[in-house]
Amino acid sequence: MPQIEDGYTRLANEILENIMKASLNGTQFRIVMAVWRYTYGFQRKEHDLSLNFLAKAIDASRGQVDRELTALIDRNIISVVGTGGRGSRVIAFNKNSSEWTDRPLNSGLSSDSSTEPSSTVSTEVSSTSRTKKESIKEKKKNTRQPKQYAEDSTYFKMASYFHEKVKAVAEDEGLSHLIIKSDLQKWADEFRKLVEINKVEDKRLIADVIDWVTSDPFWKVNVLSAKKLRDKFAELALKMKTAQNPKGRTQSKPDPRDREIAFQQWIQEGKDPDEFDWGN
Repeated sequence: MPQIEDGYTRLANEILENIMKASLNGTQFRIVMAVWRYTYGFQRKEHDLSLNFLAKAIDASRGQVDRELTALIDRNIISVVGTGGRGSRVIAFNKNSSEWTDRPLNSGLSSDSSTEPSSTVSTEVSSTSRTKKESIKEKKKNTRQPKQYAEDSTYFKMASYFHEKVKAVAEDEGLSHLIIKSDLQKWADEFRKLVEINKVEDKRLIADVIDWVTSDPFWKVNVLSAKKLRDKFAELALKMKTAQNPKGRTQSKPDPRDREIAFQQWIQEGKDPDEFDWGN
């Protein structure tokens, strides 16, 4: 039988009272419970919790956890406070319920999803209100969410690879404070923009530039974020190519006039003209 002596999670009554009033579907509530268990349950406020870990903890699919955790983060019920050692997000429960938003749930047509209209979106129409087209545009703008990347996606892997390289450089140079709160989701989005907007589609080139930047004595301490890498990528790629393929001294072709001068000197020295070597 479960006993308090075997372990328990301390929660303020105010947190329980506020979470009872929140419009959460079943999966979202289970995620909140899991976050409580592995933060407050270990007397800590935050912890790195991967999607795979949470999915196993609440016995749900990874995709379902990804979708509903994103909704909780978007509503400011769960906060992302950094990146863990393995690239997973460090998350925390936001106990300040006044900061929670009561937007309509965007996690699909769950059977336990709230169908109440959002308190932040007006459903009334007046003679002075904006046109229907403007209202729809504004609503879409307010509900737009930052793009989220799965941990096994290409862009997230690129961000994690670069982050590990930068992290090692920062630790060696005593600059860890500059990347300690790096958001891998934002880094992944910068890599997406690098490929899709800047049209740098050669991922081998991107990896090579990352390796070069994080080993170059000058650039390794000047490029410590994915945004900086993207902004200066063209310059960095060019400098890398130049460093790897330095221009050697070009051997000029022999001037025929030099051989003619040498031939005249040969004759002046009394040597046989037929023995002069014109080949060198």
